[in-house]
Amino acid sequence: MKTNKQTHFRQGDVLIEEVTQIPTRSLVRQPANRPIVLAHGEATGHAHTLETKDPADWWKVDDQDSEQFVETYSTATVTHQEHETIKLPPGRYRITRQREYSPEAIRNVAD
Repeated sequence: MKTNKQTHFRQGDVLIEEVTQIPTRSLVRQPANRPIVLAHGEATGHAHTLETKDPADWWKVDDQDSEQFVETYSTATVTHQEHETIKLPPGRYRITRQREYSPEAIRNVAD
């Protein structure tokens, strides 16, 4: 019997996708055992945060935080004051901000 495993999660303007490996181009950040801020909301000031019981490893690709990676070793929760909490199973994930098009420029979705 085949089971469908969820590999993509969305919370407002944040997309979380399971990946098989962390790209070598990523800059390593220290292990984090505190809440990790995945994205700050420009419109409300609220933040998307990831919390784990065990420390998680956290990477980013550039200084803009447009693409981040996290590896969790226990179940993690992603919280935001205006969205439902997401439970992530242990694994490796890419975190990206959703973007929108306007005639002036492509910009991050304001959450």
